[in-house]
Amino acid sequence: MDPVYILVAVRAALAAGKEILSVYNDPEADFQVEKKADHSPLTIADRSAHQIISSFLEKTPYPVLSEEGRHIDYSVRKDWDTLWIVDPLDGTKEFIRRNGEFTVNIALVCKGVPVAGVIYVPVKGELYFAGEGVGAYKMTDVKGPGPDVSWDQLVSSSFSLPVAEERSGWVVVASRSHLTLETENYIHTLKEAHADIQLISSGSSLKICLVAEGKADVYPRFAPTMEWDTAAGHAIAKASGAEIYQAGTSLPLVYNKEELLNPWFIVESRR
Repeated sequence: MDPVYILVAVRAALAAGKEILSVYNDPEADFQVEKKADHSPLTIADRSAHQIISSFLEKTPYPVLSEEGRHIDYSVRKDWDTLWIVDPLDGTKEFIRRNGEFTVNIALVCKGVPVAGVIYVPVKGELYFAGEGVGAYKMTDVKGPGPDVSWDQLVSSSFSLPVAEERSGWVVVASRSHLTLETENYIHTLKEAHADIQLISSGSSLKICLVAEGKADVYPRFAPTMEWDTAAGHAIAKASGAEIYQAGTSLPLVYNKEELLNPWFIVESRR
């Protein structure tokens, strides 16, 4: 994996995050609007972030599949060997609730497999990035690397994932907004296998990051998600020694399918 593409994605994510925060922190913004009305804060932030990210990625050789530009027919996409998969603002409910647990997701996918991923958490100033063969990393207190930052400089300002830390029990991360009956049943089976189960909740792609980071052991998802919700996190998970399996199988999620809806899945540490 050529780190130059990760650097492009990092710059795009940080620029988009800056624009999202300008909307999020606007005292005039009406956060009671919960649908994507044309002038809702969510829609403005979504569209602005999409345009900024596209302006970076269109300078690369690869096409872009984004939540905000989702209507690209499979007859066109099926010939895309390598592509970017982007969610300009992941965590709709978290954004509206103003709890800060929303992200910018950018992934590079080759032949259905995520080979690089960047996830930026604007409110927390946290950046996750990873690539096949180069590892997974997290940067905290992000100020934003300059346009000429090198890969070595970026890595030296970050720490490698997963992070070795002392913790007891089996940690399960679940969706803050989409805890289904199927998820509860799965967690119940885990409790039968593990005496000490700790359940933590989070929003957006941060749930995948918690497994990649080593703060959680498993994240079951038995509710609808789209490819742009998981592609960046999948790349980060893979590079950290975890994997995202289709529920009930040993097969990983695949991308740029004709149907962009993901099957149910489980993010699990292989470490």
